[in-house]
Amino acid sequence: MFGFISSLVNNILSLINSLGYLGIFIGMVIESSFFPFPSEVILVPAGALVSQGQMNFLMVLFLGILGSLIGACINYFLAFFLGRATVDLLLDKYGKFLFLSRKNLEKTDVYFEKHGEITTFLGRLIFGVRQLISLPAGFARMNFKKFLIYTALGSGVWSLILISTGYFLGNTNISPLMKLITTLLILISILIVGIYLRLKKRRKN
Repeated sequence: MFGFISSLVNNILSLINSLGYLGIFIGMVIESSFFPFPSEVILVPAGALVSQGQMNFLMVLFLGILGSLIGACINYFLAFFLGRATVDLLLDKYGKFLFLSRKNLEKTDVYFEKHGEITTFLGRLIFGVRQLISLPAGFARMNFKKFLIYTALGSGVWSLILISTGYFLGNTNISPLMKLITTLLILISILIVGIYLRLKKRRKN
């Protein structure tokens, strides 16, 4: 498994080098739609290239956010126009090819119903949720403008964390560190979400 991750990171880095900014944009569209592809293997290597002077920080950040927005909108409109029943049927039939299931979606539904529209922001920080959180928003016909704002803010925070991580690692060989980086990023995202939920609970009290 570790060898596969190292190989994947090297391939992604090569792809970004060959396609440049277009590679980042395409990768983030895929990551943010219905394919559970980890954004850290796109933006962390891109951040390393920024530190080496091969890419522009603001351009990478902009394309990371834009790609995430477009991918999220794909899911939002699929849910908005197809409805829950049709999406469930599609997941039952094709979900296994995308490593998705109705059970995954049901968990995201519960998360959305429990915490409301703000989950379109918080969900962008959680792996396994960020790919699906746009679907409950579409089912609920969430205000599209608000959806775009929350998604852009969440994607911006997450993209900034990933790019900065790669930037500060600089010329370090990232591939062997990806497992550690992913673990640390998950802990950071849990901390951010935990702080928000605690503040929300305190405000209610």
